[in-house]
Amino acid sequence: MSRDTPAAQRAHYRWFLPITTRWMDNDIYGHVNNVVYYAYFDTVANSYLVEEGGLDIHSGPVVGFVVSSGCEYLAPIAFPARLEGGLRVERLGNSSVRYNIGIFTEGAASAAAHGHFVHVFVDRERQRPVPIPDTLRAALAALTETST
Repeated sequence: MSRDTPAAQRAHYRWFLPITTRWMDNDIYGHVNNVVYYAYFDTVANSYLVEEGGLDIHSGPVVGFVVSSGCEYLAPIAFPARLEGGLRVERLGNSSVRYNIGIFTEGAASAAAHGHFVHVFVDRERQRPVPIPDTLRAALAALTETST
C-alpha cells in the first residue's frame, strides 16, 4: 500500500489518542523499532475500550484477546516525537472486532504506519468467546465507516 490509500489518511479514522515516543522506542538504527508499533496499536485500541466503552480490564467479566494483527510501515519515526494514534472499526462481529489503526506524527495528514488488530471478546473465567456487551458494542459501532 502507499500513502495514498484511505487507511493511510487521517480522515479515515474516527478517534485519536496522543502518544509520546520514549527514548527506549528507538532501535540501533535511530528510529522507532517495528515491534513498538504493536504496543502503540494495543494502547490506542484499549484506551478507547476503557475510556469510551467502559471496559473494566482489571475485574470485568469480559476481556479482549488479540487474535490477529498486522502493520505496514510508510515513514520512519524517531524519539523525540509526538504522535497520534487514529482508530476506526472495519468490522464489528458478534464476539469480535477488527480495528484499523494509523500512527501519525502530530498533525500529519498521512500515517507513518497503519495496520489492523482483531480482538475476540471472551468470558474472563471460561476464556470462551461471548457476545460483545451492549455498552462496548455501541462504542465500537460509533467508530464504523457507516456511522456518522
